[in-house]
Amino acid sequence: MRILLTGVTGYIGRRLLPVLLEQGHEVICCVRDRQRFDVKSFNHHLQVIETNFLDTDTLTRIPKDIDAAYYLIHSMASSTKDFEDLEKICARNFREVINKTKVKQVIYLSGIINDKRLSEHLESRKAVEEILAGGSYNLTTLRAGIIVGSGSASFEIIRDLVEKLPVMIAPKWLKTRCQPIAIRNVIQYLSGVLAFEKTYDQSFDIGGPEILTYKEMLLGLAEVRQLRRFVFIVPVMTPKLSSYWLYFVTSTTYKLAINLVNSMKVEVICKPNQLNQWLDIHLYSYKEAVQLAFDKIAQQEVLSSWTDALSGNAMESGLHRFLQVPTYGCLKDTRSRKVAQESRTLDKIWSIGGDTGWYYGNWMWGLRGFLDKLMGGVGLRRGRKNPRSIHAGESLDFWRVLYASQKEKRLLLYAEMILPGEAWLEFKIRDQVLIQTATFRPKGIWGRLYWYSLVGAHHIIFNGMIKRLAS
Repeated sequence: MRILLTGVTGYIGRRLLPVLLEQGHEVICCVRDRQRFDVKSFNHHLQVIETNFLDTDTLTRIPKDIDAAYYLIHSMASSTKDFEDLEKICARNFREVINKTKVKQVIYLSGIINDKRLSEHLESRKAVEEILAGGSYNLTTLRAGIIVGSGSASFEIIRDLVEKLPVMIAPKWLKTRCQPIAIRNVIQYLSGVLAFEKTYDQSFDIGGPEILTYKEMLLGLAEVRQLRRFVFIVPVMTPKLSSYWLYFVTSTTYKLAINLVNSMKVEVICKPNQLNQWLDIHLYSYKEAVQLAFDKIAQQEVLSSWTDALSGNAMESGLHRFLQVPTYGCLKDTRSRKVAQESRTLDKIWSIGGDTGWYYGNWMWGLRGFLDKLMGGVGLRRGRKNPRSIHAGESLDFWRVLYASQKEKRLLLYAEMILPGEAWLEFKIRDQVLIQTATFRPKGIWGRLYWYSLVGAHHIIFNGMIKRLAS
C-alpha cells in the first residue's frame, strides 16, 4: 500500500514508520523540515515531502495516488493558549487535501474522552476527530490515555519523580485513575487497523489490562527499579502549583507540564471493545511496559523522545533558517587547538552533553541550566537521546542540533535557553585543528550587557572545554 504519514518526526510517528516499512508499504512522510528527519537508515520505499498543514500552499506536494493516511499531528507541547485553534486549522486543511486523493482510510490517534469534564487538550483532540470525520474517506480513531515507553513524556516524568524523590508531597490528582498502555501495543494497534474494514468509521479506546491511579503508577515504577518510595497526597496544591512542581522536579517544559496537569485531573478509562482480540494483540501490564522501556534505555535504542519537539516558536519555520551562522552584528568567542588524535576528539564531540557533561566547569553549566528553569526555559534536564550518536533536529541539553556530520567533522548547535538574543555553538576539525566557536547575536542593549558580563566565565568554560576535547 501507498501510505501518507504525518507527524513522522514526533514520538509516535518515528516508531510507526519502521514498522510500516518492514510490512512492505511505500510511505510518504510529511515533514515541515527535512533537516529534522534522518532518512539514511531507512529503505528505498520511503519518500519525504516538506509540508506544513498550517500553510495550504505546501499541501499541493501531497500525491493523489495514496491508499491510506495517518494523522498523528498533535500540539501538546506548544503554546498553552493557542494549540486548540492550531490543531483545528491543521485538521481542516488535512481533510480538504485528503478529500482530493484516492485515500480510502484515515487513521487518527486521539485521547480517551469518556469524561464529561474534559481538559482543553482532550477537548481539542475531540474537536479534531469531529473535523476529520467529515471527510469523504473512512476514519478509524484510536483513543489512548497514558502511553508508557522510553522517551514518552508521561513515562519520563514519572521516571524523573521516582528516581529523584525518595519522599513525594504530591497533588490530589495522583488519585485520578487511568489505563496506561505500552508504546509497543499502541504501534501494534496503529499498524493492525490499516486496511481492516471492520474498523472503518469507528472509534476504539485502547489501553493496557490494568486501571491504576497515578500514585500506583509511581510506586509501580519504583518497584520495577527496586526503589523504596513514599508518596503523600495533599489537597492544597492548585493546578498551577502542580505544574510548577512537575516543571522544576522533572525535565518537562512548563507548557507541557501545564497541559499534562490539566489532562491528569481527568479520569481516562477505556470503554470495552474487542479490538485487541480482532488483531490478536497481547496487552502488556504496566510493570511489563516499564521494564520494556528500561530495556530500551539500557540498550541505547530509544527511537524517539518527547524532547524531539521544538521548545519554542523561533524554529517552527525550519532548522535551515539557522544553519548559516550570522556574522553581522554578532559577538564571537573563537578558539582553536591542535588535536592529539582526530578520531578521539571527534568521539568526544559526538558524546558531549547529557550524562557525559561539557568536559569542563559542569557545575557552571548546571547553574546556567537552573537559572534557565527559573526563567521558564528548558534547562539542562532534557539531556540527549543516545550517549554516542546524534542527529540534526534532536535536543542536546538546552541546545538544538542543527547540523551533525562526522564525515565533515562538524557539529552545530543552536541555543533553546532563554536569552536576550540568539546563540550558536560550533565544533569543527580542519587539518588536525579543532575550531570551537560560540556566536551570539544580541537583541538590544540587554543582549550586549549579557554577553560582556559573562566574558570572564566564557573564557574559563570555553578554554577548559577545548583543552579537554583536544587532549
